[in-house]
Parts: sequence; C-alpha cells; structure tokens
Amino acid sequence: MSQNASSLAALHLRAEGISHAFGDRRVLTDVSLTVPAGVPTGLLGENGSGKSTLLRILAGELHPDVGTVDAPGPVGMLHQELPLDPERTTVDGAVQDALRHARRLERELTAAGEALAEVGEGGPAGDAGAAAAAARYDELLARATLADVWNAEVRAAEVLAGLGLAGLPGDRLIARVSGGQRGRLALAHLLITRPTTLLLDEPTNHLDDEAADYLATLLGEHPGPVLIASHDRAFLDAATRGQLDLDPAPRPLEEEPGGLTAYTGTFTDHLHARLDARERWELRFRDEQEELKRLRTQLQDSHQVGHEGRGPRTEARASKKFYSDRNATVVSRRVRDAERRLQELERTQVRKPPAELHFTGVPGASRADGGVLLSAADAAVEGRLAPTSVSLSAGEKLLIAGPNGSGKSTLLALLAGTLEPTSGTVSTTSRRALLAQDEEVDEDTTVRALLGGQPGEAAPELMGLVHPRDLDRPLGLLSRGQQRRAALAALLADPPGLLLLDEPTNHLSLDLATRLERAVQDWEGTVVIASHDRWLRRRWRGRTLEIGDDAPS
Repeated sequence: MSQNASSLAALHLRAEGISHAFGDRRVLTDVSLTVPAGVPTGLLGENGSGKSTLLRILAGELHPDVGTVDAPGPVGMLHQELPLDPERTTVDGAVQDALRHARRLERELTAAGEALAEVGEGGPAGDAGAAAAAARYDELLARATLADVWNAEVRAAEVLAGLGLAGLPGDRLIARVSGGQRGRLALAHLLITRPTTLLLDEPTNHLDDEAADYLATLLGEHPGPVLIASHDRAFLDAATRGQLDLDPAPRPLEEEPGGLTAYTGTFTDHLHARLDARERWELRFRDEQEELKRLRTQLQDSHQVGHEGRGPRTEARASKKFYSDRNATVVSRRVRDAERRLQELERTQVRKPPAELHFTGVPGASRADGGVLLSAADAAVEGRLAPTSVSLSAGEKLLIAGPNGSGKSTLLALLAGTLEPTSGTVSTTSRRALLAQDEEVDEDTTVRALLGGQPGEAAPELMGLVHPRDLDRPLGLLSRGQQRRAALAALLADPPGLLLLDEPTNHLSLDLATRLERAVQDWEGTVVIASHDRWLRRRWRGRTLEIGDDAPS
C-alpha cells in the first residue's frame, strides 16, 4: 500500500461488534461498519432501528454495551441546538467560537515549526530531539491541512452564505433568532469548525433546496469520514456515495437479528440493490420452506422402497431375502440423508422476510364514484391560505406543493371538511378521509381497536404498515412513525373515495416512504398529497398544484 493510501486508510471511521440496549430493549446488535474517508455515506433504517443511538456511540457520547469504535478525531456531531448559551452568545460570537479550533491549530503549528528550527540549528542531524520535533510538526501539519486552517475565515463566510445566514445580524443574540435559523447556525458552527469526522443527524431539517444542494457539495469535498442519517432522500441521493442499512437482512433463524448491510453507490443505487436483495430473500425463504416440507414428508414415507402394494419380482425365498436386505439398506441410507439435510436446513434457514407495504384489500373499483370528487373556487382562509381554485375527478392524483407556511395543510383541511373557508367555496365527496400531519391520538386505544378489531379476533389486514406484535399495544407506547402507519392502515381498511394525505412520508423509513409513494400512484383511487419532499416532487406522475409566494400566477 502506498504512503498516500495508507494515510487515507488511517482516516477511515470503523466500528466492530457494536451492541447496545436501553433496559431490556435491544437497540443495536453486532453492528460492524467502515466509513471510508472522502466517501460520504448514508445511514439508513426504519424508525427505531438505532440510527441516532449508533451516531451517539460513534461520537463518543454514549458507550456501547459491547464493541469498539475507532474514529479519527476530532469528531463532530450535529446537534439541533448550539453548545453555547443563547442568551449570552451572538451570531458573530458563535462563528468566532467555531473558528477557535483552526486558530489554535495554526498557533500550535507555528510554535512547532519554530521549535523544529531551533533544534535543527543546535543539534546534530538525526538527534532524538530533532526527530521528536519533526514528528510533532508533521502531525500538526496533517491536522491543520485536514482542518483547512489557512482558509478558515473565508470558509466561514462561504458557509454562512451557503446556508442562507449571510443576512443575519452578527450582533443578534442566538435566543432572538428563529428556530429554523438556530438549526442552520448549529450546522454552520459544525462545518466552520471542520472536524475530521462528521456525524450528521437530519442535517437538512431547516434547509431550503438551494442550501441543501450547497451542503451536499460541501460534504462531497470533505477529506474525512462523513456519516449522514436523514429522511431527505433527494439530499442522500446527491450527497452520498455509499449506504449503511440497519434494516433487517437475511440471517439464519437461530441467529438474533442485527448487524447492517453495506451498499455502494447513491441512494437510488441502494433502492435498486435493496429491491433485488428483497426478491432474492423472498425466493430463498420460499424455496427453503418447500424443501423443509419435502424432507419432512420424505422422512415419514421412507419406510418402503418400490411401489406400494407390489410384491417382490420373484417368489423364490433367496430372492425375497435379497430384496428385503436391499430395501432395508436403501431405506436406512435415505433416512440418514434426509435427516442430515433436514437438520442442516433447519439450522441455516433464513428468517421470514418482514411484511412490506402493499395495498391488499383496496378495491380496484374506486373510480366507480365517477365525476368530480372535489372542487374549490377561490377558497381562502384569512392569514393562512390565499385564494385557491382546484378540481379533481375520480382516479386522478394531485400533489400540493409549496414552501412551509404556504397553506398546504390548511387547503387539505378545507378539502377534508374539518375547516371552513373565510371566502370562496369548497365541495367534496362525503367519502373522504384525511391523514393529518399532527393528528392527535387516543394513547389508551390499542392498534387493534383503531383498525376496528376486537381482542381475540384474527388479526385485521395490516398492509405491511403495522407489525403484528404491536396489535395489542396502546398507541401511547408507539413511536410517532408507528402511530402514523397505524392511522394510515385504519384509513385504508375501509378505503375512501378521496384519500387526503398531509406529508405522508414524515416519520416513515426511507424504503417504506418510497414504496408508499409508488403504491399510491399505482392505486386506482383518487388521492391528494401535500408535501415538501423533494424526492416525491421530482418523481410525481400526477397533477401538481403549486401554492404560496412562488406559485405561478
């Protein structure tokens, strides 16, 4: 390995055999990974799969129960709030705090250079003191190069501009800026500090499209390891060139589920590879179950050879004994072979693939409602939604797009009949249902009850949205993502003529969100979706209604 390649490999982020539990709930099991330097990598997984926990372990903020971490330092992890007192720190103060690392390195490098020069002048070549001073200088030079200390001031200004913060007054206290601006300032602080290892949890939460594109470009130029957990699929597709997936993968039945699967390429590449892997898993599981059934049947039927009810081919006594002995030998060998294969397959068989999203039970005759299912004429809500007109016929799909605060959720509420317009008119079919973005739930209600089932009854249709183990758990014990999936399953159990979905991909895993979008667009029913999801917008095949300041006139 060349010296350059060896130096680069030394910057890789590695973890080996990480396992961690909170109380009696195991979150991570036997997770090993490598994040190469210079290859931004996505961290994927269902809600609750342990992404945030793993990031905290890699950052050194949480010690795993088992396993080791080797992260080239300094390690920086994005937090939604700055590690500074917001009542006493200004915007400019936060920037200066971020620059302290580069300035300290520059001072230390200058001092090391002076020390090296002094030792070189006063001692013979090869002197131990000179060697130590040279090693110290080389180490600091490498660290300073990674931190880009000589361009720190320029980089700080570029980061602030790229994240949309250039116009923020430098003397304003952090406590006096908006929540979105504080989130972007926390990201800017981390990027200006420029640690060798970057760990980012939902970095685009407060970014518009332009700022997200800037961040993707910046991370692509970072020389150290970058690991990103995000629900922003468009950002992951632009920013990453490798993926680490914590979702279940084929493992032997006797092994505890865990680990992760590494993929090369963008998020789009991962989607294709994951679909292929899923098909292979399903095929392997089906073939193994069929083989298990065949072997078990064979063991039951392996007590005779030849056709049932048919005697030996000769009545001679010697021949009878010959065929009898041969029959016993063949049967014994077949039984042993079948038992050996059965034992081996029972030991190595893969687990059943977890259920995935599908719209089983949704009728294909949804278009039978016919005609126009919704119509809005200059419908407006004062202070929340500008006058908006739209109509939708049976079977059509509509995406409502627009910036935050443009009134997307308000328009959906009008179409759902849960809100009255202050001006204009709205008319919709009575067979409508809304999945609201922040819908309140009865925390004492079980998932089974929400789906219309009774205790002791057969499980209702779950459509891959709800795990069977959660059926009898109260909603209050589930995550927000699990609650949202259960609410969607309840809507689809008795599908409406008009399905209204407000930010349906929020709180869903990336894979599940992608499958939901595909299933919705392939369904024959009538659907209205409000979303700011760039991935969804770029792949939408139906009609689009843009609302807000940037909407076309």
